[in-house]
Amino acid sequence: MNAVTTPVQNTIFNEEEWLLLLFLLADIQSWLQQLQEGLIYQLPVKHRKKLLRKSGYLSVKALAHILERHYYKPPCHPPVGAQASLASKFTLPIPQIVACIRDACRQPAAPGGQAHAGNRCHVYDAGITIGYNSRGLPVSSITVITDAAGTIVTAFPGAMPP
Repeated sequence: MNAVTTPVQNTIFNEEEWLLLLFLLADIQSWLQQLQEGLIYQLPVKHRKKLLRKSGYLSVKALAHILERHYYKPPCHPPVGAQASLASKFTLPIPQIVACIRDACRQPAAPGGQAHAGNRCHVYDAGITIGYNSRGLPVSSITVITDAAGTIVTAFPGAMPP
């Protein structure tokens, strides 16, 4: 019978330095959270506090992704080759986009609305044209993808492609 040996660690764990780093990162994370909340509170959107709840939480990272990829103004993702027509674009001002995202999160997940990796798909019809889909057609609906905890991952105008 072969005995299983425990690997020997060549590094020494410095608990004091590790704790200092842990507390530093916790402070930085709290500070960044406060900055993020302050940024969301600057938006002229009613009920914006709902975007900071656990369900329907809109992080700065997610909002930056949504605007980089799906807002018509920033040239962050210029259309290139086959991807030129893949991204749908919002044509509303940012506060209205955020309000549509908030309203979409209030909707139950679409029936069979499982996006990949266990995410959920919420679709909301704003009643007005909010942008155009990947085929260049005007749309009034928004799709918001949330993870299993309800945190917003992304949002885009139109319906989720089949």
